[in-house]
Amino acid sequence: MNSGLKITAFAAAVAATFGTAYGVGTGIDPVTDKAPAARHGQHDGDPHKEKQPNGEKEGTGEPAGHGGAVPGGLQVSDRGYTLDLETPRIDAGRPQELRFAVVKDSSGRNVTAYRKEHDKELHLIVASRDLTTYRHLHPARAADGTWSTKVELPEAGGYRVFADFRPEGAKEGLTLGADLGVAGSYDPKELPGHRTTAKVDGYDVELKGELKTGAGGDLTLSVAKNGRPVTDLQPYLGAYGHLVALRAGDLAYLHVHPNGAPGDGRTKAGPGISFGTAAPSKGVYRLFLDFKHEGKVRTAEFTVHAGGGAHAEPEKGGGHGH
Repeated sequence: MNSGLKITAFAAAVAATFGTAYGVGTGIDPVTDKAPAARHGQHDGDPHKEKQPNGEKEGTGEPAGHGGAVPGGLQVSDRGYTLDLETPRIDAGRPQELRFAVVKDSSGRNVTAYRKEHDKELHLIVASRDLTTYRHLHPARAADGTWSTKVELPEAGGYRVFADFRPEGAKEGLTLGADLGVAGSYDPKELPGHRTTAKVDGYDVELKGELKTGAGGDLTLSVAKNGRPVTDLQPYLGAYGHLVALRAGDLAYLHVHPNGAPGDGRTKAGPGISFGTAAPSKGVYRLFLDFKHEGKVRTAEFTVHAGGGAHAEPEKGGGHGH
């Protein structure tokens, strides 16, 4: 692979539009399993409440399963709403403003009323197509429904923008996705090898459990610092951790939250954070865990295989600050 390949903003946008996944995307099965991607749900820590309209048990993030559902983030329009990305391209290596709106298709107007999910009206994820760059952002909304946030992306190439939200009055939340081109000198990276441990800012995070398709299962991520388990994780957006999974090849999106909640009398503040989740298909996924400790949010990154076929490679340190 030649390095230093120059890509203009236009070329990067074209590459992103055609869904080019550099160095990944082989061996991914079609989305045929019945379990959908998990979405934001109510999260008060009570796993015995009735299932929510979006198919999760309230407070658990466990997908209940709708047959044939399309994974989140693959569509720019879904269930009567469209993601209008007003900034389809930016330059690599410098802070720039990213602007977008969510449009209600029936009226053509920007949505201005949202239901808060985990302390925010909307969660914005930006990830590179090679899955080596990840950002979890919380933009500000203007009165006219336009959202904006500063973002700095270090590498040129194709990116995907995910808006995770629930309009006021809607029966369920949804995730819309749009392509973002980043101009500059582009050197595509290989997908990091299979990894269930991560290092970030002096923390070690270990992933236990298997990402499964179908009925799914539990994943537990344990946080340690300097060899000692962390037992005083801090709530971040109403939870002790947030987990996003992106499927290599098309960046199908899963966003789930832990079992339990801070202050519910049952959930401990570490070292383990437990998630109930299911992958929409077999394949390779990148997992990104956001957790907060000592006043700072950090992101631990993993590469896993769903539905078998894992071939472990030498563990490598990874992760970055939030």
